[in-house]
Amino acid sequence: MRKLIITALMAATVLPAAAQAQSQAEVNRDRVRLQQEQRELNQAYRNGDRRDVREERRDVRDARQELREDRRDRDRAWGRDDWRRNRDLNRNIYARGNWNAPFRYNAFRVGARIAPTYYGDRYFIADPWRYHLPAPHWGTRWVRHYNDVLLIDVRRGRVLQVIRGFYF
Repeated sequence: MRKLIITALMAATVLPAAAQAQSQAEVNRDRVRLQQEQRELNQAYRNGDRRDVREERRDVRDARQELREDRRDRDRAWGRDDWRRNRDLNRNIYARGNWNAPFRYNAFRVGARIAPTYYGDRYFIADPWRYHLPAPHWGTRWVRHYNDVLLIDVRRGRVLQVIRGFYF
């Protein structure tokens, strides 16, 4: 009985890791495919006719969609949407409270460049694990902007990820 339990525990720890690796491999494959389709589109712009360009645009659009879907699946497999469930269960942690910024609200998008005043120490989320956010990589930080949360590349001032309506 003891061996059966140990075997079941080992299998339970190995299977999610294998699924995560497969999901990351799919994302990498789709990223390479998107790059290839983009190269073919550029070549069609240089050498092709309208029909070639139209077909290549369609291929690039499809490749982007597949990459988006695989990234979404990977994020779900890695538990990156865990903050949503936690927010619904612990509404008091995500309550907005009496928090106001000295500047007005802007709906930032991914890729936008923002001023350092928006991601200063005053707005930095020091404990992302409290909100079940993934740990930021080196050179990035989670920042609160009104009810939104932004992942910022602090070296370049670029928005890497936006979670709208994070706080109530």
